[in-house]
Amino acid sequence: MAGFWSRLSSTLRALEAIAADSRRLDEDALDALRALQYRLHWSSELLAGVEPPPGVRAGHEELADALVDARDATGEIAEAIQAGDHEAASGLLLEWRGALFRVRLARVRLTGEPAPAHEPPAEHAPRAAAATALTFLGVTAFAAGAVLLLWPIWAVGLALVAGGLLVYRP
Repeated sequence: MAGFWSRLSSTLRALEAIAADSRRLDEDALDALRALQYRLHWSSELLAGVEPPPGVRAGHEELADALVDARDATGEIAEAIQAGDHEAASGLLLEWRGALFRVRLARVRLTGEPAPAHEPPAEHAPRAAAATALTFLGVTAFAAGAVLLLWPIWAVGLALVAGGLLVYRP
C-alpha cells in the first residue's frame, strides 16, 4: 500500500496544480488530465482489490467513492476542454476541486493522520494577549493624537504599536 499512497499523493498534487489556476484549463492540459484521470482509475481499481481490516471498512469505502468521483470530475473537465467549452470547464472547476479535496479528506480519515493545527501554541498565548493590548492602545492613542492634533500622543501611539510588534514574534 505504500506505493499506492505515494502514487495517489503525486496524482493529487498534479491535479491540484492544474485545478489551482483556471487559465491552465486549455488544450495543453488535456493530455495531462487524461493521464491523471487514468491514474485515479488505477488507484480505485487497486483499492478495490484490497480487503480492508474490519475497523476501517467505512473509511475504505469512503476513499473508493471519493476516487470514483474525482476520476469522473476530472473526465468531465477534460471533456469540456476537448469540446472547446472553456466556460463549462470553469463552471465545473469548483466541483472538481471539491472532489479532489474529498479524496484527501477520505485519506486522512482512513490513515488517521491528524489535520495540521493552525492555532498558535499555548506558550504564545500570554505574548499574543500583550501584543494585542499594546496594539489596541497604540491605535487608540494614535487616533486620539490625530484628532486632537497633538503629536506627542501620536508618537506614544506609534511606540505602543511598535511595542506590540516586538512583544509577539511567532
